[in-house]
Amino acid sequence: MTPEIDDAFEAVEKQYGAGSIDRVRQMLDPARQERHPLQKNAKWILPGLSKKPWHDPYEHPEIAPVVRAFEAGHARIKEELTTAWSRSRPSFTDYEHYLSTQSDWQALYLFRAGAPVPESAQVVPTAYRILDEYALRTGIHCPLLESHFSTLLPGAVVKPHCDLWNFSINLHLAVDIPEGCGIKVADEARAWVEGRCLLFDYSFEHEAWNKGDGTRSCLLVDLWHPETTLAERAALTALITEIRLLLGE
Repeated sequence: MTPEIDDAFEAVEKQYGAGSIDRVRQMLDPARQERHPLQKNAKWILPGLSKKPWHDPYEHPEIAPVVRAFEAGHARIKEELTTAWSRSRPSFTDYEHYLSTQSDWQALYLFRAGAPVPESAQVVPTAYRILDEYALRTGIHCPLLESHFSTLLPGAVVKPHCDLWNFSINLHLAVDIPEGCGIKVADEARAWVEGRCLLFDYSFEHEAWNKGDGTRSCLLVDLWHPETTLAERAALTALITEIRLLLGE
């Protein structure tokens, strides 16, 4: 660890109490990590979080309000995204996953690089407003990651992979779902239901596909795992931010 990380951890413990970030410290010791076999390619596993690939979107009191707000706004969100796809295509870019970039996987970002993308408020205002009101202002959005519309073109495949860690969790609002689309997390495949949300732990191996004739679009939102504490969130934000600075990101 660097002096900057040590100082940040000390400040968190001063605010929240001794022992408040013990799980974060344990996460940094690979010898003390316990993980599910299907999490083996994730870089960091915060101990003590439920080893559960799929979550009920309504089961967590912290997350349920944003789920309901996005679902209630689905019709307007779909209308605005359809208009953006036809009239504002330059707003979409090839999705840059940490493992690869895919031209058949297009993204329209609402939050990226630690900040909202204000241009998106003009293009997809309903989704932008709900994200701001229910996720950013409430602090449940993980600022280390993103929120974006994810559009898979016909024939696109997202190969099986694990994302970086388990201390955030991925929310999908199914915006526009043609036949032939699906997602598999760990050993269970599911289909998106248009207008409804899915919630899963993407430290588990997962994959997705569009075998249909139309584009498949979901709104993806990276939220803090509901079993993390405020102290842990502060420490993890400081830790990952410092690591990215050291890597020149």
